[in-house]
Amino acid sequence: MCTNLLICAIKTLNSLSLTLNFFVSLHPIMIDRATVDKIMDAVNIVDVVGEFVSLRKAGVNYKGLCPFHDDKTPSFMVSPARQICKCFACGEGGNAVNFLMKHEQITYPEALRWLAKKYNIEIKERELTDDERREQSERESMFIVNEWACQYFHEILKNNVDGQSVGRQYFRSRGIRDDIIEKFQLGFALSKRDALANEARRKGYKDEFLVKTGLCYTTPPKPGEDGEASNNATSLGGLRDRFAGRAIFPWLNVSGKVVAFGGRKLDAATKGIQQKYVNSPDSEIYHKERELYGIYQAKKAIVKEDCVYMVEGYTDVIAMHQCGLENVVANSGTALTVHQIKLLHRFTQNIVLLYDGDEAGIHAAIRGTDMLLQEGMNIKVLVLPDGDDPDSFARKHTAQQFKEYIESNQTDFIQFKTDLLLKDVTDPQKRSEAISNILKSVSVIPDNLQRTTYLSECAHRFHVREDALVSTVNKYIAKDKEDRQKERDRMQGVQTADAVQPQEVIEPIGLHTPMEQTTEVERLLIQNIVRHGDEIIFDDLEAEDGSLVSLNVAQYVDFDLGQDNLSFSNDLYNTILREAVEHSADEDFKAERYFMHHPDPRISQLAATLGIDNHQLSRSFELKRREGDLRQRIRHLILDFRMDIVNQHLKDIQQQLKEMGSHFDHEKLKELMEEYKQTQELRNALAKQRGSDVII
Repeated sequence: MCTNLLICAIKTLNSLSLTLNFFVSLHPIMIDRATVDKIMDAVNIVDVVGEFVSLRKAGVNYKGLCPFHDDKTPSFMVSPARQICKCFACGEGGNAVNFLMKHEQITYPEALRWLAKKYNIEIKERELTDDERREQSERESMFIVNEWACQYFHEILKNNVDGQSVGRQYFRSRGIRDDIIEKFQLGFALSKRDALANEARRKGYKDEFLVKTGLCYTTPPKPGEDGEASNNATSLGGLRDRFAGRAIFPWLNVSGKVVAFGGRKLDAATKGIQQKYVNSPDSEIYHKERELYGIYQAKKAIVKEDCVYMVEGYTDVIAMHQCGLENVVANSGTALTVHQIKLLHRFTQNIVLLYDGDEAGIHAAIRGTDMLLQEGMNIKVLVLPDGDDPDSFARKHTAQQFKEYIESNQTDFIQFKTDLLLKDVTDPQKRSEAISNILKSVSVIPDNLQRTTYLSECAHRFHVREDALVSTVNKYIAKDKEDRQKERDRMQGVQTADAVQPQEVIEPIGLHTPMEQTTEVERLLIQNIVRHGDEIIFDDLEAEDGSLVSLNVAQYVDFDLGQDNLSFSNDLYNTILREAVEHSADEDFKAERYFMHHPDPRISQLAATLGIDNHQLSRSFELKRREGDLRQRIRHLILDFRMDIVNQHLKDIQQQLKEMGSHFDHEKLKELMEEYKQTQELRNALAKQRGSDVII
């Protein structure tokens, strides 16, 4: 009987392959399972996560600030033993592929390619046809176009006559070496206004993505947008190159993907031009307020030095790299944003604002101070001598001289603001206003100890009693809390108003599986299937023909639940159970490895998450959990699962009786009461099996 039921259950799983084939068809990859396993076996998750998050050793594991939520204290744990990661604050986690997909907003095949490239694993893929290329997602297509354009501009600079005589000459005039040109993939755009557009079309790239990336535009730009009067442009079949005649600075995101470009008019052509620089417009893959120029080239140096220098422009970053200071990024002249600060905070909490000594530079240095403090950053400020910017200063000094100047002249933000706001101020009212301005900055510091330290420093510098400063800061803190509560109330009111009007909700396709209706017992059952699904727990079950049958964890759970046609409330759990049963006959089947490497990222992430204990990632904790008998644990969990179903059924019957009220059907009432009685008896029987009687 057991064997027949098991065989029937296995036969019903044939349809699973259709589901898997459908999923794979959504991702145009030509990577076989063996190659995927080879990639996953080579992965060191600490190295992968460490590309994006500053990690520190914590026992047998590593920890850092979570990149997926506003993390003030390190809550993101990485386990090299289990090759998984998890944030114990927001719950995000998974294996290396899941991490890359979530962090970089890339597809499953893109994540595999990223890992294959990192670990020098060859992936044999046939070239996509034109039709398949057109079927690629818009986001991926834009990355592809940008990557091609970056190479195109770079090749023009190196090999084209105009590129060498004009573009390379410009970079040489700025003192930029060839190795730095290669490092930042600098390029040059030909002055002919349809050069890139025509070459892109010849290569098969669609006009749609040339426009969406901002490489080309179809309507004349606003006056001053590209440094020329729009009426001087000629028609180019509907497309014109945005960066024609400019030196090109590619923007690479933190993972090295080309997201945008900056183009500079050459010095000889800037006379009378309103705007020397033109940047790519915002797009699906580029939002200027979220990116920092040079972050890809700087991230390792930032972690090594545990400090980052913030400058204004492209050439400032490049010049500092050239003189040996690589932990530098630029916000490219825009106001510093919270997104940019959070990006930097993943790598360090120490920042030096390095700006020109003119009025504009001083203003730039001070305008982002409060946001940096609010995000828990430690700030130093260095304003260069008037007339110098980081580019010109770096070209005049060696790396050692630059470092020594920075160490000798950088000041903390209190000293900087004090010198700026209180210099030569004798009027008591103006002095009071300046001190209040500084205290308002102190009030946004989230760490109480750090805030107290700054207040003591302020009291000493301003010759003011510390308790008076504390009182003022507390008023600012209280006011800020009140304002935030009002904003929350306002937003809640908006959400409540929206809720009154039903709206069609479209759920995005993502990596998360809805867990709201999944019980803890279900989670523990599927966790054991993922971890131990291939382990034999019965080798002495007698079949109808008298032979002994062996069942592993997955087979036994499927057999037991199948007797009463029971299933999990979560469809993904059902899929995992069915696949575990289907592959149980495979000679080398290991459940945890199989599901961690699964081609469906929802399953691989779920498997990785279930592989992480709720409180820690330590192997020692896992071993304690395994000290009990696996067979007994599975049997007990199945009984708990059945008990949950029975208890829920009792609640449903009670609800039906309650809804009948005084107007009830006697026959229906009798039927419900009988069903209730039978269900109670079943519950008591289950309770006895679990080893505890239920008192009615």
